[in-house]
Amino acid sequence: MKQSDYRDCIAITNRHLAGREYLEQIKRIASLGPHALILREKDLTDEEYEAYAAKVKPICDAYGVLFYLHGHIGSAKRFGRNVHLPFDGFLELYEAGGLHDLQNISVACHSLEEAIQADTYGASQIILGTIFETDCKKGLKGRGTEFVRRVSAACKIPVYAIGGIKPENLNEVKAAGAAGGCMMSWFMQA
Repeated sequence: MKQSDYRDCIAITNRHLAGREYLEQIKRIASLGPHALILREKDLTDEEYEAYAAKVKPICDAYGVLFYLHGHIGSAKRFGRNVHLPFDGFLELYEAGGLHDLQNISVACHSLEEAIQADTYGASQIILGTIFETDCKKGLKGRGTEFVRRVSAACKIPVYAIGGIKPENLNEVKAAGAAGGCMMSWFMQA
């Protein structure tokens, strides 16, 4: 892929997969110019996660990469107000009236109904999965590009495919209507 092709990608972090020192890997990812980076790191305490966010955000800012925090709403308000949420967490926040404190809200959706609801309730983008089989979700059959096509056609906001997305199948999900794709392993080991 050419560097300009990465603008249709969202990088998802997982420090356990990093091919080199973590912050060096983040710099390499950001230098490729993806649309966004989601700081996942689900096994950290809140304090540890915030310490990582404080180091990763300046790297993303330096390369003009949108920086999302994964589920850490309090930290997101301190680090740019961009958050990625599971669908249930998004719904809870919507019902509590808490969306107005955030700038960009990315929502993980696994059905057409969830995607339409996220779109209607104010999400900025949808992360739609699982599209192809992936090592991250062993044994879970991918839903394929027809699922991407149905959801993308029904939503006004960008839909990014996740699950088994690689540079070699990115154009396949884009041809089905996705704005792009999310990659974890590929970015963390590139």
